[in-house]
Amino acid sequence: MQLLISFAGCIIKGMNLDQEKDLVDRAKNSSEAFGELYNVYYDQIFGYALRRIADIDVAKDITSEVFFKALKNIGEFQWRGVSYSHWLYRIANREILDHYNKRKRETSYEVADADNTALQEELIAAQNEINKHDEYLDLQSYISKLPPKYQEVITLKYFEDLSIAEITQILQKPEGTVKSLLHRGVEQLRKIMESQG
Repeated sequence: MQLLISFAGCIIKGMNLDQEKDLVDRAKNSSEAFGELYNVYYDQIFGYALRRIADIDVAKDITSEVFFKALKNIGEFQWRGVSYSHWLYRIANREILDHYNKRKRETSYEVADADNTALQEELIAAQNEINKHDEYLDLQSYISKLPPKYQEVITLKYFEDLSIAEITQILQKPEGTVKSLLHRGVEQLRKIMESQG
């Protein structure tokens, strides 16, 4: 379990709730204010998607989709006294689940355009950066074998360093359910790690 905890603390904390509420209210009528929200939370949501997916390009796509949907639906956002990032995490969770569902349905993969060498070089450089973190990739591989409901709570708790109360807000589940999912998920993860040495 120490391995999981060592990745905690990488979350980027935003502004205080009053400042955030003001910025969200302004973002409903100002693309400039929404751009500020984007700047505050992009790295946090991208990091979350990357830790769940372990593929830079897919994480970028998911993060883009999260902010597109957040912008499109910001008028419907209602302040409930918790960080705006919780709403972004909920959108990200849906996008990640959609990604996994689409991947299951796909029977063939498209071949990347070999002529776009600049894009390929960027992808290779980014993938090389991730490959430097073998321990992280091993852990992510173990986590990816868990059902998505356990992946969500483990990633939010140990990688995003969120409290149980914050996770209940993001997943919109009772505290007891979150604690149970977390306990069962950690137990399943431990069994997977032990079985794989």
